[in-house]
Amino acid sequence: MAEQIQKQNKNRINLLLATAAIAAIIAAVIFSGYFSELKPTSKAQPKEITIVDGNGEEVTIRKPVERIIVEYTDNAELISILNKKDKVVGVDFIIEKTEIQFPELSKKTSLGNMNQPDYEAILKLNPDLLLTFSPNIKEKKEKLPGVAVVFLGLYYPDLINPIESKFVRGVRNLGKILDAEKEAEEYIKWYLSLVDKISNKTKVLSENKKPKVFITNYPYVHLEATTFNSYTKRDTLSQMVIIGGGKNIVSDLPEFSQEGYKIQVNAEWLIAQNPDIIILHAVRHTFGGKTLEPPHGYDADNFAGLREGLEKFMKRPDLANVNAVKNKKVYVFTGTFRNDASGGIIGAAYMAKIFHPELFKDMNPEAIHQEYLTRFQKLNYDLNKHGIFVYPPIEANSTLMGIPDRYKGQTFIDANRKQK
Repeated sequence: MAEQIQKQNKNRINLLLATAAIAAIIAAVIFSGYFSELKPTSKAQPKEITIVDGNGEEVTIRKPVERIIVEYTDNAELISILNKKDKVVGVDFIIEKTEIQFPELSKKTSLGNMNQPDYEAILKLNPDLLLTFSPNIKEKKEKLPGVAVVFLGLYYPDLINPIESKFVRGVRNLGKILDAEKEAEEYIKWYLSLVDKISNKTKVLSENKKPKVFITNYPYVHLEATTFNSYTKRDTLSQMVIIGGGKNIVSDLPEFSQEGYKIQVNAEWLIAQNPDIIILHAVRHTFGGKTLEPPHGYDADNFAGLREGLEKFMKRPDLANVNAVKNKKVYVFTGTFRNDASGGIIGAAYMAKIFHPELFKDMNPEAIHQEYLTRFQKLNYDLNKHGIFVYPPIEANSTLMGIPDRYKGQTFIDANRKQK
């Protein structure tokens, strides 16, 4: 009898324990569901983001952004920096033409000249985002309902005050828009460190230690012209000269601080200023839809065309006594440095090496350029083998900077050479 009672008590205890365990499991499931509703989801993404664009205006973009149209090289390069080329569905004619620099993006649907857009063709691609080169975006916003039209402001690097620049803000903004903030910040850190590396040496120079520099266009129109275009302080080219340690000879003109980009001077004024160095800014593809000769930049390996134009410029009789011409200190710079996503820092590095070779004897601007291509553009492109970026090249430490090393030993400027 005692054994039977003991057995019944044991069964009751087991039943109670089993019931308690089941109740505990049910309670855990209920409460875990309750608390999971209260707990914020760390992976949740905002459905939209509002930024301040390069025009200083607020723009709201729906997220996620999956389909992008890209204008011009600066936006295309930034897309590469952020590893978001897979989201691009359309490009302008400039990207289509630059297959070597953009082997993947150049194969995307070309929308032609985006300075005169085909809005029907754009809308057929069903884009979420259009990255514009020009700040004039009013018409595009009106004609492209449902598309976020964004001018990032990459054209305003402000190398004098880069941290607060529209360029840095633009890089950071696109990183937020495309959920690529890590890549954006890595690039900004690299960029700002280079600005500091150069400007820390040049900002302490006295004015009499700075060469007098004049920047104008490569001589498509200046071979016989009596006037020259130069650039205001806000332009990337003028910014390069400033942190590169040069004295821009147009900086004393009232127009230098104006809102525009161009300053026009006559030949007599230029001769009177007698610059030590002249830089000719060359453009390969214009936003207006033109391709200009001769080739230079990434899609050129031969400098013959640039040399011919440079020598014609230097043979102008009225410029014969200008120091830059007499001393063969006239250089052609590819327009890539003004219009890409490097914010002018690569061009500034080349200029600093030309302006102050001793001060920057340990700096190789071509190595900086190569790092930009390899590390940030993920581009398989060897500057020792390809490209014409600065002509005549910088010659230092038994190497050429600006063109491939295979041209070592050649004469780059020959004032007596017969023209074709």
